[in-house]
Amino acid sequence: MQGVPEQFPDEKDSARFRQLPQLPGVELYHAHIARYAFEPHTHEAFGIGTIELGAERFRYRGAQHVAAVNSLITMNPDELHTGEAATQEGWRYRMIYLEPPLLEQLTGEKNWWFSEAERHDPQRSRHVGQLIHQLWTQPDPLAWQGMLLELIDAFRPYARHSPPAATPGQQRFDRVRDYLHDNYMQPLTLDALADVAALSPYHFQRQFKRRFHVTPHQMLMAIRLWRAKQFLALGMPAAEVAAAAGLVDQSHLTRAFTRRYGITPVRYQKQVAR
Repeated sequence: MQGVPEQFPDEKDSARFRQLPQLPGVELYHAHIARYAFEPHTHEAFGIGTIELGAERFRYRGAQHVAAVNSLITMNPDELHTGEAATQEGWRYRMIYLEPPLLEQLTGEKNWWFSEAERHDPQRSRHVGQLIHQLWTQPDPLAWQGMLLELIDAFRPYARHSPPAATPGQQRFDRVRDYLHDNYMQPLTLDALADVAALSPYHFQRQFKRRFHVTPHQMLMAIRLWRAKQFLALGMPAAEVAAAAGLVDQSHLTRAFTRRYGITPVRYQKQVAR
């Protein structure tokens, strides 16, 4: 089947990425997944999209969700989630990933976030899907920003613009998350992370998982692979990307990247490298 990445174990699964050189901070994604199950991963960007066919089952913020056809997807940055088919035919979907600084720059509004990951809104969902498709196929860079602003207007009614209420102990675990982002390329230990939170390793791991719904190692790997995507998009050779992202070697990068994103690092780089 033309266009199906060679790493998918089933020919029914395919995924493609695209970046727009004149719009840094934007990534487009289009996929049809029937058999593949995505491991926990994260995006340091808002994930906005639409389900065009079938239904997806995913875990987000510790809860299971099912997004059916014509659902609008609105995910916050840095939230780990999974993804798998909820129907026999799988699900076809389009996504746009918008980095927070770009969204703030374009709108002049700060503290964007979404309280819900999915909503059944056929009209708005179809409109978002059409705009993402037009961004993908439109050859004129002059038209891109206008389309992007129209797309933002389409999902703006579901956004909030004040920080979500803090939970007890949140600050100490936010410090740990920031520490992981700052030191992802280094070998890290549970003891070191527990020290950042001023907790014993035993209590730290339990409370960290209660806060983020993943283990510290799962979050670290998600951060490393997101950084790997950035390095690959800049054209860095895969072997160098592995070292820069804190992974053992290129084989480790390939295995982990494919499990998270359903596409090999080399294929991803061919699709998006500038």
